Amino acid sequence: MTEYKNSELKRIIFLALLLSIIGCKNKQKTDIPLAADTIKTSLTYAKGFSIEKSNTGLTILKISSPWPDAKTEFTYALVPKDKMSAISLNRDAYDAIVEVPVNTIVVTSTTHIPALESLGVLDHLVGFPDTDYISSKNARRRITEGKIKDLGNSEALNTEMVIELHPDVVIGFGMGGQDKAYKTIQLSNIPVIYNGDWTEETPLGKAEWIKFFAPFFQLENKGDELFKEIESAYLSAKTLAQKVTTKPTVLSGALYKDVWYLPGGKSWAATFLDDANATYLWRNTQETGSLSLSIESVLDIGRQADFWVSPSQFTSYLQMEEANRHYLQFKAFKNKKIYTFASTKGESGGLLYYELAPQRPDLVLKDLIYIFHPELLPDHHLFFFKPLE
Repeated sequence: MTEYKNSELKRIIFLALLLSIIGCKNKQKTDIPLAADTIKTSLTYAKGFSIEKSNTGLTILKISSPWPDAKTEFTYALVPKDKMSAISLNRDAYDAIVEVPVNTIVVTSTTHIPALESLGVLDHLVGFPDTDYISSKNARRRITEGKIKDLGNSEALNTEMVIELHPDVVIGFGMGGQDKAYKTIQLSNIPVIYNGDWTEETPLGKAEWIKFFAPFFQLENKGDELFKEIESAYLSAKTLAQKVTTKPTVLSGALYKDVWYLPGGKSWAATFLDDANATYLWRNTQETGSLSLSIESVLDIGRQADFWVSPSQFTSYLQMEEANRHYLQFKAFKNKKIYTFASTKGESGGLLYYELAPQRPDLVLKDLIYIFHPELLPDHHLFFFKPLE
């Protein structure tokens, strides 16, 4: 009888220990809370995204402006690899879940390249559509070496190649959420994350999207430091420009067929001109994108403008004269005061301005200050903008 009791007692103790072990294992896989323990990343200028990080390491990335006038917000979960097996997430609550840090990435806009390069993670880029548009020397070397594959073009992404590469994440460029290629990629268990840096309306707003890329590589602190350097340089240049009292008048854009396209008064490009302490002649318009005007209305307002910047893709006065002799009526044409970024190209023909200017607005602003007020920056060498030939 005593032996039976001892045996029964041992069995109960064993079962209790077993249940305890099973219970501990079950408790290890839980939802990571996102409540009071969440820290929101500080964003001063960017309006199109937000980042919240739990003290457990989970990062929630929300994109509220993936394209202009978007009615849809995208929510993504970035989960540390060393915690992925220990947690459970309601996958229906997220548009994609990404394990971080990522080892391989595909991006779809040249504006993404400088952020990767600044963060020191360009070697993780394995694919890009239309690689000829990339100007970065480091990226071009990797393209030549076959380490960055050409994935077709943005409008018709080669999904087979993307799926074969099977990157940890694809950073997408959306025009309205109807991209079938992205849906095909997602069905192959490759997360697609929309980036809306191009929808920002201010120079520092675009530049702050470096904080969007940093969490994918767990480099949030580095991203913050890089942006602070850009912000400081930009604001210092803006303050310097305010020292002058004479503000030259400025014209922009050019004709495409019978329509003259130029920046709206609330646009990214117009903000540069204002911060450089120049008078953009369409500064009082409310558009955040482009204005579409007739040659007659532009002549009426801009004929006597002191400077002309960004005359479409023109790089010489001869090209402009041959394209349309109406250009010769402008004072800035007569006085040879036209400056373009179309002359500054990468080795395969991509325009450096389109790639790097959103990430380095400080360089753009210094160029414009030098053009309008050369006495303020006598040692500056033009980086993007060059005089027309």
